[in-house]
Amino acid sequence: MIKDVQVKKLVKHNDDRGFFMEILRDDDQLLTRFGQASMSRTYPGVVKAFHYHEHQDDLWFFPVGNAQVVLHDLREGSPTKGETNVFYLGEDNPLLLVIPKMVAHGYRVLGNMPALIVYFTTASYDPDKPDEKRLAWDDPDIGFDWTTKNR
Repeated sequence: MIKDVQVKKLVKHNDDRGFFMEILRDDDQLLTRFGQASMSRTYPGVVKAFHYHEHQDDLWFFPVGNAQVVLHDLREGSPTKGETNVFYLGEDNPLLLVIPKMVAHGYRVLGNMPALIVYFTTASYDPDKPDEKRLAWDDPDIGFDWTTKNR
C-alpha cells in the first residue's frame, strides 16, 4: 500500500429500526487537523480523476453508492513513488480512506445509481489560491485502465 495512506473499516450496528455507524472520531488520529467537510454527488459511470494537493490531506467516505478509487504516489523520495493502489468504497464496503498530499486520486462510480462522497480536508478551500492540481483521467504516467474487467 502507498506509504501514509490509511484505511479505517466502518462498523454498522443494525437492528429492526435501521442502523447506526460512527464515521470519524477525534481519537481516530486520521487527520493532522480539521479544515473543511464537503459533499458531492456523481452519476453512474462518471470518472472524476485525477487531482492532487500540495498542502492538504483528504479523507474520503462514500455513504451512498459505490466507487472504484484510484491512488497514485507522486511524492519524490517516497518509498512507494510511482505505485498505484485501487480501493472499492461505498455502501458495499464502508471505509474511510486517508489520502496524503502529493498522492494523485480519483474515482469512478460503479453500478446504476449515483454515488455520494463526503470528504474532509486538513485545510479549507481558498478560491484565490486553490490547492488543487489536475492530471488527466488517462494520464500516461499513471497508466490506469478504468474499464471494468469482466471475469
